[in-house]
Amino acid sequence: MLAAACGDAVVAGQDAPRVANTLCIAMRGTPSETQVMAMDLAGIAVSAGSACSSGKVKASHVLRAMGYGNDIAGSVLRISLGWATEAEDLKRCAEAWQMLYRRTHKNQKNKAA
Repeated sequence: MLAAACGDAVVAGQDAPRVANTLCIAMRGTPSETQVMAMDLAGIAVSAGSACSSGKVKASHVLRAMGYGNDIAGSVLRISLGWATEAEDLKRCAEAWQMLYRRTHKNQKNKAA
């Protein structure tokens, strides 16, 4: 759902065995901090980077070790689902992320023009 909301999204470790309730997804060109703030304003709690680097502003060393460059490592969100997460929560998250994508990438296209 989220990857479809942003055409060039990158799901970190998508082909690797991983925990089913956690997603690390990158929106290229939009810093993690910007995404976290936008999602917070939409009432959605997410974090930037991996759990072992939470609270840090710089790009995750874990993602770099996985082979991702700064463009991905510096633009990821970590989204974790809990026992009370419902389908409507996921829909609202995807909609908020897509709105941010449209807003930030529209601005980037305007700057390039």
